[in-house]
Amino acid sequence: MKIFIIGGGGREHALAWKLRQSSNVQHVWCAPGNDGIAQVAECVAGNLEDVSGLAEFAERLNPDLTLVGPEQPLVLGIADEFAKRGLPIVGPSKKSAQLEGSKVFAKDFMQRHGIPTASTYGIFDAPVDAYTSLCEVDWPVVVKADGLCGGKGVLVTSSPDEATAFIERLMEMKEFGDAGKRVIIEEGLSGPEISYMVLTDGNAFVPLAASRDYKRLFDNDLGPNTGGMGAISAEDLISADLEKLIQEKVVRPTIDGMARDGRKYEGFLYFGLMLTKSGPKVLEFNCRLGDPETEALVMRMSFDLAELLQSAVTGSLSKSAPRWEPKASVCLVLAADGYPGKPVTGASIAGLDRPCECAVFHAGTKKAGNGYYVHSGRVLNVCAAGDSIAEARSKAYQAAGQISFDGMHYRKDIGAEVRRIARGQVIGSE
Repeated sequence: MKIFIIGGGGREHALAWKLRQSSNVQHVWCAPGNDGIAQVAECVAGNLEDVSGLAEFAERLNPDLTLVGPEQPLVLGIADEFAKRGLPIVGPSKKSAQLEGSKVFAKDFMQRHGIPTASTYGIFDAPVDAYTSLCEVDWPVVVKADGLCGGKGVLVTSSPDEATAFIERLMEMKEFGDAGKRVIIEEGLSGPEISYMVLTDGNAFVPLAASRDYKRLFDNDLGPNTGGMGAISAEDLISADLEKLIQEKVVRPTIDGMARDGRKYEGFLYFGLMLTKSGPKVLEFNCRLGDPETEALVMRMSFDLAELLQSAVTGSLSKSAPRWEPKASVCLVLAADGYPGKPVTGASIAGLDRPCECAVFHAGTKKAGNGYYVHSGRVLNVCAAGDSIAEARSKAYQAAGQISFDGMHYRKDIGAEVRRIARGQVIGSE
């Protein structure tokens, strides 16, 4: 098989790394890739906003399948462009990708199809109406930009001043462009969060192992939201009963609801869930694999990823039953100074050549000569597996301690509070 990956971050590096382990994979291309991905795949030029150009390039490469990492090309309709040309691709259509592309669409969809989610105080097109609504809410609240903001368009707060300032940034200062033209204000839920992902052909679905990501910048879930500062996965992260409940109350109604709406969903589908006392509720959908959850998950994959992807594009997904290592994994994100605001780039990275029991996936690096340099906000993902979360995080933090660059920072509490969850209730810790 020859596989084309679209994207250029840590998630795509992890996917390329895993695919190259398959005896069925002959060649992997990645557009645009990065200098770390170039260690395991052939990186080619590509603009994530130019879906026609990427499709034309794929016609020349003639891959057996294409895997899309980031949300932007999916929301812009890359799957539709590939379908027109008869090119196999793992990813939803433009209409289906609205589940991530518009939080207003997603909220309306969940309410119509009875999918459990937070109640809404309102959807606002004018900032003055959004400001006024804050006088009538119960705190905490969640303020969400309607469109794509790279994981930075959500604020959870108990502060009216903080909520007002965030709405101002979105709607008046237009910090995220048109993505902030509309905002949703909804109730703040409480409980542990998990990430639950599936691969679906629009009917059958194959679940991936449950994981948990850490969105806030600082330890103890403080600071602004980011694209993700780390992730964990473990066999006992959720109970079998809870997983069954998620599949019956969330996954199946979503897939069936999209089909009934004429938006048959094909590809990876991510459910960001809050496990409340009244059961799991959807915080967000993503129309692709999570990042950095993917980096943690590849450390536990005990199956041929290429075969699974091929079954999705050939209509044989119902016959797939991927196996997972009965272990745990931890991913640490090493970030640049200034991230998530204005990251400082250009710093030299030391320690990448030191031996460790981890995989290091490049998210934002640039190679010059024999060295690597900081090129964007999330720089490296240090990932380890172990018999327990405690063992995996020990390996990961030891490896992270060997890497350095000016301004480097990362959370020190990833996986520190391991939660086994049953029916939304914490039942143990390690």
